[in-house]
Amino acid sequence: MMKRMKIRLRVKLLASFLVVILLSLSALGVAFYTISARQLERSTENQMTQIINNAVHHTNLYLSSYQRSMVALLSNLSVKKYIDLPSDREEYENYRYMTDIRDSIVEPVWIRNPEISALYIIGYNGNALYYFNSGTEPSFSPKDTAEQIEYFKSHTDGSGRLTIINHTIQGKNAAPMLTLIRRIRGLSSPDMKGFVGIEVKSEELSTLWKGIDLGEDSYFFIVDDQGQIQYHTDPSKVGKQISHKLANEMADAGTSMFRSSAEGSKRAYISRKADYSGWNLVVSIPNSQLVKPLETTRMLIFIVAALTFLCALYLANHFGASITNPIRSLMKGMSQTEKGNWEFIPLPKRHDEITELIVRYNTMVNRLSELVDIVYQSELKNKEMQAERQKAEFQSLQLQINPHFLYNTLETVVCYAVIQDSDEISEIVGALSYMLHYSVRTNLEEITVANELKHVMYFMVIINHRIGRNFEIDMRVSPDLLLRKMVRLTLQPLVENVFQHAFRYGVEDHHAIIIDAGEEGDGFWVSVEDNGCGMTPERLAELRAKLRENRLADDDGEAGQLKGGIGVANVHRRIQLVFGEDYGLTVESGLEQGTRMIMRMPRSAAKQLAGNGAEASPQPELLPPGFSGKNDSWQVG
Repeated sequence: MMKRMKIRLRVKLLASFLVVILLSLSALGVAFYTISARQLERSTENQMTQIINNAVHHTNLYLSSYQRSMVALLSNLSVKKYIDLPSDREEYENYRYMTDIRDSIVEPVWIRNPEISALYIIGYNGNALYYFNSGTEPSFSPKDTAEQIEYFKSHTDGSGRLTIINHTIQGKNAAPMLTLIRRIRGLSSPDMKGFVGIEVKSEELSTLWKGIDLGEDSYFFIVDDQGQIQYHTDPSKVGKQISHKLANEMADAGTSMFRSSAEGSKRAYISRKADYSGWNLVVSIPNSQLVKPLETTRMLIFIVAALTFLCALYLANHFGASITNPIRSLMKGMSQTEKGNWEFIPLPKRHDEITELIVRYNTMVNRLSELVDIVYQSELKNKEMQAERQKAEFQSLQLQINPHFLYNTLETVVCYAVIQDSDEISEIVGALSYMLHYSVRTNLEEITVANELKHVMYFMVIINHRIGRNFEIDMRVSPDLLLRKMVRLTLQPLVENVFQHAFRYGVEDHHAIIIDAGEEGDGFWVSVEDNGCGMTPERLAELRAKLRENRLADDDGEAGQLKGGIGVANVHRRIQLVFGEDYGLTVESGLEQGTRMIMRMPRSAAKQLAGNGAEASPQPELLPPGFSGKNDSWQVG
């Protein structure tokens, strides 16, 4: 399941990146291709427009020179007079006008425009003057002239506007000519009386457009207002008509570029009309030539997009791996943590959010490990405390070996002491019997201060007989503290410790023992203080170290222990077993300054017996002899 989740996350990241990359590349490619297509079409149209405008400009300039030559003829008086001559004129007069016009007009025209092949003036009445620049001069009969008049009447503008036609009067064998012709008025009336024409070799005029290089399968052609091709880069098409479809599309497009399949294949066209001639100059480019740069651009876009996609795919895969690999390591570490193996994840070289997550995970694992160790140590300590508690109870159980036999034996001794009238033996045995009965109880708790003081009182009975004198203990315990709870058999061992260690050289008159108790904050304390020999700093430090071990002492004769195996360390540990390690025994001492041992217990645990269902007033058998319950302190001896 974890492996499938890891694979799914990486694939999901990769798929997301691929979608974003493809959308970005597609949008960029479409936008770039669209903009490039528009710019290319606009550039092509501008180029074609510039070409056609230049062609129109040069054509107009070229034809304007012929227009000026014709204007000279139209405004010449001799020409007008000749047009008005009747058809029955004299030959001499015809020769005179022919010579006069040649000298004054035609010769200068030959000089200015040597490319002009022929110049002629023809009147409706049959008068005709023909001038040829070179070659054999043909002769025309009146019939030929009449045919020419009819042809020009049908192919020229009646208002006298210049007309350019692909026609020649020099015969079929002559080179292709362009004829510039217009009608002329006579001198005597405003009516049109004849024609003035100039013939120019087509090859001479076509030199204007031969320099137009449009590329492979592109061409330039000129059509007149009748749809006839006057010039074409393919000479075989000169004189032919363009299709009606193409003519209509040219008329509809005006000066804008348009596309048409009128000539078979799809081509782009743009046309302009020349001012002097009325011709349409047309540039045509195959559509394949226009889209070829777009195809190149499209192919380039595909190549760049493919390379970009591969690079982006590599980067996306690398980026996805940089995310999923640390997560995979994190999941592996968590899996080990679930099994109880506290495994730290090595940090990657970079520093980002995932690195921070791994750092926090390692911190969490470290803290969990510490907490587990703490819990483990706590469990071990609890087990040790339970074992020590059982050990303490076992020590108490050891003292219960055949207690009835010991009690009966002590009673027998008392009987003999009474028979022998020995009060001392009876008193000692009675105190010993009480102490034995009190000490063999296994319960460590539910003992009042009064019980412990009574136990100390019987202990003092035996001590007084042992030292051979009456020693009094100054007990300063307030009466309202007598029913506070404390641990059994903790006060008497401390008093016994005074006689064994503080008064080791014997009890003197100045020696004293003070038992006191009090409350401070949430704590309750009972102290045993003496004015004995005290301890050296080294001995005090050794004893405090012994107490810090928090262990019950064995009866192996070590320092700090009392006779019978119950020592100061055991008192300290027994208090801790009941109330916790925050409580116990503390020791204050100085050499030749006495010693004070303080038992500290929780105040909340020091309840009165009434809280456990006992009577509120102290029971008489629990009160030591000499305590009246009315004074702040009392003494026992």
